[in-house]
Amino acid sequence: MLFNPALCRNESEVESKLIVQYLLPHLGYTPDTWHQEVAVGSIRLDFLAFSAQAVPFVLDANSPLSVVMEAKHPKQNLDHHIFRLRHYLTSLNVRYGLLTNGKEIRIYEKYDDQIILVFQCNGDEVEEKIEEIRGLVGRESLKNREFKERLEVQVSKLESNKEHSMKTIAIYHNKGGVGKTTVAVNLAAALSHKGKKVLLIDIDSQANTTFATGLIKFQFEEDDDLRDKNIYHLLESAEHDFIPDIARKSNYFNNPEFEVIPAHIILVEKQERLNKLAKTRLRLMKKLENVENEYDIVIIDTPPSRDVYAEVALITADYLIIPSDLKPFANQGLPTVKNFINEQIQEYREVFGKEPLNILGVLPSKISTNSRFLQYTFPRQRDIIPEKYDLPLMESVIYDRSVLSECLNKTITIGELEYPDPKSVIKYAEEVKSSAQKSALEFEILANEVLQKIGVQV
Repeated sequence: MLFNPALCRNESEVESKLIVQYLLPHLGYTPDTWHQEVAVGSIRLDFLAFSAQAVPFVLDANSPLSVVMEAKHPKQNLDHHIFRLRHYLTSLNVRYGLLTNGKEIRIYEKYDDQIILVFQCNGDEVEEKIEEIRGLVGRESLKNREFKERLEVQVSKLESNKEHSMKTIAIYHNKGGVGKTTVAVNLAAALSHKGKKVLLIDIDSQANTTFATGLIKFQFEEDDDLRDKNIYHLLESAEHDFIPDIARKSNYFNNPEFEVIPAHIILVEKQERLNKLAKTRLRLMKKLENVENEYDIVIIDTPPSRDVYAEVALITADYLIIPSDLKPFANQGLPTVKNFINEQIQEYREVFGKEPLNILGVLPSKISTNSRFLQYTFPRQRDIIPEKYDLPLMESVIYDRSVLSECLNKTITIGELEYPDPKSVIKYAEEVKSSAQKSALEFEILANEVLQKIGVQV
């Protein structure tokens, strides 16, 4: 079929006549390798095509090389859409972007957080340039490039003698109910799903993360196997109880599993004792140094307070994520978070020889999916964070979906007793598919953003 740009009189005809009827077939994409009108968090894509079959599709480190195709009205200037295309490619970790208004076709390639124009032609030149286009974003070209690049990565890993560098991230807000635990456990799951070696630490006496990752498998106090081996014991003494003694595998919570340092209600009664010992604040950091070659990333779920446990977490961490529903009470707590860090935490860090805490940003979490809210209220809520509170805002968004609570509150019946059997949303999406896929994808996107910001290969 020949392409005539004169027949593209609006955006819909650019989509149907140029992309669907001409480009996708000529570039080797079959219906099971491309998707139209894709919604990923707050991002809306016209077309997303993969080098391999991708039904259902998931964007992660193991995804086949892919290309975003964006159609615009013939009268629109493509220069006005470059910034948004860059946002799509960098946020979703997609390698190539094709931008067209029918009269002009451009192809961009992502390099770190920028995009570079690698091809450009007029619409009436597309037939004579189709081989060049196919060489850049054709399905077979991407498959061959993907194979070559993965082979190079494997060789590089074998040849690399670089020192391992573990990264530690605290999840903290002094306002409760903003989704800290949901973010901590599912971010750990998404990072583990990407092949990273993850340690998740629960340092909150409510032990929500410990419960969520399936470690509380007892119904009666006499069966409690966490009382004598939990985060308190890492902080109590410098000579006894190290990470390998305390860490446990998350209990069928994720695939692959990761390791968890559990918390316990005894943290409440032990707080006064630990608070009197200045060295308490140093011990978790020191004990993590002993296992820095065992983990890629450590995530610490913190209490919604300014107590000794929050201090330990923020002194130990390299980076901070502040989950927030962006509502007034959560926002009013942000100056307190900043003051806690600037007036207390940074001083401890300086004494202990640590660099200032790097704030990755405020993460919008538990955000309503109501369309009118997203159109009118949510943009204003996002703008307030950098403008009023002078804090960075993360690109990722975690929406308030019932499936996030559902997967963490799963149970299993053994005999006459019911036991917790929680699942990460990543694993739940693999089992249940449709109901959990959107949330799973949001955490995959968050994991990509985190890895990019902390300088770890996605």
